[in-house]
Amino acid sequence: MISPNDIFNITTQTEFKALALEIFKFQFTNNRVYRSFCDLLNKHPSGVKDLKDIPFLPIQFFKTREVLSSLNPIETTFISSGTTGNSTSKHHVTNLQIYKQSFTKGFENFYGSIEDYVVLGLLPSYLERDGSSLVYMVNDMIKGSKHPESGFYLNNMTDLKDTLMAVEEQGKKTLLIGVSFALLDLIDHYQFSLKNTIIMETGGMKGKRKELIRHELHNILKQGFGVRDIHSEYGMTELLSQAYSKEQGVFKCPPWMHVLTRDPEDALSIQDFGKAGGINIIDLANINSCSFIATQDLGRINRDGTFQIIGRFDNSDIRGCNLMVF
Repeated sequence: MISPNDIFNITTQTEFKALALEIFKFQFTNNRVYRSFCDLLNKHPSGVKDLKDIPFLPIQFFKTREVLSSLNPIETTFISSGTTGNSTSKHHVTNLQIYKQSFTKGFENFYGSIEDYVVLGLLPSYLERDGSSLVYMVNDMIKGSKHPESGFYLNNMTDLKDTLMAVEEQGKKTLLIGVSFALLDLIDHYQFSLKNTIIMETGGMKGKRKELIRHELHNILKQGFGVRDIHSEYGMTELLSQAYSKEQGVFKCPPWMHVLTRDPEDALSIQDFGKAGGINIIDLANINSCSFIATQDLGRINRDGTFQIIGRFDNSDIRGCNLMVF
C-alpha cells in the first residue's frame, strides 16, 4: 500500500521513477476513467517501463467525468474558475490531509516555514466563488502564519497598503500572493519600495485586464512594488502540488512532481529537453485521483528539470489526441 510518506520522502530521481510506475499500476487498476483511456491507447502496466511510456490523461476529462482512484468518501470538490461559455473542472478529493501536506511541504521546500511569514492574500476573483483550491491553500497558510497581520483582502486596497507599509517598517518577512490583475490594480493606486516582501503572482487576468506575457507583467510589477524579482506559483484545480518560480518565470517542482512536454502535433509523443510543447505533469500527491495529466499549457523543459510556461493551446481540442470522449 502506497502511503503519503512514500510520496513526500522522495529524494532522488530513481525513487521518483519507481514510485511513479507503482502509482501508474495502482491508478490503472482503480481508476475507471483512466483505465478506459489507457485501454483505448492499448497501454498497460506490462508495457510501461519508463516515465515516457505512461499515458497522460487530458485535463478536459475533469470537466465531464469523476476522475477517482479511491472508494473513500469525497471530502471536498475543488472547482475551476472557468470562463464565460466554458464548463468547469471538478477535482474530487478524498484525502484533504494529503493536499495540506503537499502544499505545506512544497512551500517549505522553496521558502522555509510559513510560520515565519506575514501572509497577505489578494485573490478577489477566487474569493468571490466557492470551491477554489488556491483559496483553500492560502487560507491554510494564513492560519499557519504566526503573525496577526495575515489575512485576505478583497477590494480594501487602502487597508492592504497600510498593512504592507506597517510590516515593511517592522522588518517582517512577508508574502503577498495575488492574482495578476489584482496586483496590477494595487500598484495603479499606490507605489512601493519593498525590501522584506515576496510578491508572488498566481497568473491569470480572468477577463479583468488585457492579457500580458509574463516578462511584461513582471516588469510592471517590479517597478510598482520596487522589488528585484517577481515570484510565481504554478498550480491548477486538477492537481494537488505546486511549482514555484523565484525569478524570470523559471519554475521548479518539489521532489514528488515532474514536468515533461509532448509534441504539439502528436499528443502521445514525449519530447526532448528544450523543445516547446504541451505540458504534461506527474503529480504523485494526486494518488487518489490521477497523477498523470496532459494540460493545455505550452512550455519548455530545461535539462535541469526546471520549466517555463510560454502560452496555452486555444479552446479547441489538443491536436493529435482524439480520444476525449468514450
